[in-house]
Amino acid sequence: MRFGGIFDAPAKEIRLKELEAASQAPDFWNNQEQAQTVLREQNSCKKAVEAIHNLDSLYSDVETALELAAEESGNELLEEANQTLRNLTTALEEQEFFCKMDGEFDSQNAILEINSGAGGTEAQDWAEMLLRMYLRWAEKKKFKVEQLECTAGEEAGIKSSTILITGEYAYGYLRLEQGVHRLVRISPFDSNARRHTSFASVAVTPDIEEDIEVDIDEGDLRVDTYRASGAGGQHVNKTDSAVRLTHTPTGLVVACQNERSQHKNKDRAMKLLKAKIYELRVREQQEKMDDIKGERKKIDFGSQIRSYVMQPYQMVKDLRTNHETSNVDGVLDGEIDPFIEKALYDL
Repeated sequence: MRFGGIFDAPAKEIRLKELEAASQAPDFWNNQEQAQTVLREQNSCKKAVEAIHNLDSLYSDVETALELAAEESGNELLEEANQTLRNLTTALEEQEFFCKMDGEFDSQNAILEINSGAGGTEAQDWAEMLLRMYLRWAEKKKFKVEQLECTAGEEAGIKSSTILITGEYAYGYLRLEQGVHRLVRISPFDSNARRHTSFASVAVTPDIEEDIEVDIDEGDLRVDTYRASGAGGQHVNKTDSAVRLTHTPTGLVVACQNERSQHKNKDRAMKLLKAKIYELRVREQQEKMDDIKGERKKIDFGSQIRSYVMQPYQMVKDLRTNHETSNVDGVLDGEIDPFIEKALYDL
């Protein structure tokens, strides 16, 4: 077990005091973005300290309850001791889960991109179903969602969509959702009611808040502007405010259309591109280390990670962990935590 981080109470308490002092400075709100970053870290540290103290308190309660149950011969006290022990076990399991989120960017917000695969309307409809799944999951987590880009399909569904999910450990939760998702169902677009297989890819990038030192040569960058699609009023459809950046050396493409200003969209897209390049370099370095160590279990962008079967039977199965459920409707309604937790525990 890797306990460092969240269970290091003295370090967390010292850091919390530092952040609280920083937030009281007269010029604290001069830099709004930096202030928000400090407040998020302060809130995270506060929750960690409270969790540690809660575990200490529960442990003491268990000891007291067991002592009382041993002294008295009543079933009521024994059941109370058992309930207290169950509460402690639940709290420990929750903190054990968060111990798995000890990556450099796990506590950050997440940028989630969905792209439809080959298959036209069928694949585009599947991409929109996946988008709804993640939106419902974020809603259940009480995370905030901002749509950065969305390209609608010609007949139905979406060709692509990029959303920013804001919440504590959003990237830590979602980073193992990256890969290809496969759907098998009777196509609603096939007049002969034949079974179709569709694919859509999911990419997840941390929303790295601090300025990243990534040098991008302007000669390696292609900038395209276009009219934003989707809801947003008359302005969205009448000006070329949306921006798409293509980084030639890596092939990375990012787009942003949620701002009304082309300049703001370009700035936001550049920030996303820097985050993607930085994360790509980190991942490549990790893969080199895995090769040196003889690591065989990899999670690559192009790998198929999960199958969603609606016909001829009902089954969602993760191909990395073998975790499965027959509750397809529940999964597509955002109930993906069991898959996320299993993947994290199997790391």
